[in-house]
Amino acid sequence: MNTYMDFLLWVKGPAFDIAIFIFIAGVFIRVLEILILGRKVDLSEARSDANKAGLKTIVNRTLPAPGMLKSAPFTVIAGYVWHIAWFISLFLFIPHIELINALIGISWPGLPNQLVDAASVIAMITLLAVLIHRLTHPVLSFLSTKEDYLVWLVTFLPLFTGYFAYHHMLEPYSLALGLHILSVELLLVIFPFTKLMHTFTLFMARWYNGVILGRKEADQKEELQS
Repeated sequence: MNTYMDFLLWVKGPAFDIAIFIFIAGVFIRVLEILILGRKVDLSEARSDANKAGLKTIVNRTLPAPGMLKSAPFTVIAGYVWHIAWFISLFLFIPHIELINALIGISWPGLPNQLVDAASVIAMITLLAVLIHRLTHPVLSFLSTKEDYLVWLVTFLPLFTGYFAYHHMLEPYSLALGLHILSVELLLVIFPFTKLMHTFTLFMARWYNGVILGRKEADQKEELQS
């Protein structure tokens, strides 16, 4: 690579194709592993609609558990703020929508760039706050692993490099854009093999737990106790 433009063409071409392949193949294999494990057939008579209970569990556990907001306000609030801001930055930025449309032929309306820019700043600030909280909290610091910090880094970098590229804070622009795309590709490559995979598996787990509890009407008992 003799120029920054060569670098940009490489990350937009071969590197992007490799990252997408690893991401799709990795996610497919991880999900397949879970499905192959299967679960023991429950021969007991269902006491309620298990599928309905599974859906209800997905919705209920998306909300904070009773008392969670009071006992761990930072964790709950930062979690919601981060995920909403990240969603806006990734899926409602018009250039991102155009890229997704070019890849799979699906598009939707986006938000004004100023709003997406503000969301990306909020996401970065929240991630920095989460990191400081993890480093200074005795229990979290003790339980944190190298993987936790790696996941934080590969999640933060696309936002950071994207902000620099959008505001032309690094010249030439081809270098800034190339670094942003490369950071996204790094995230895609690491995604299936780290805790980031929970993006897909958490709904599977909630559904599975809800179905088990629903068959025994245990989900209704939990609601009454809470």
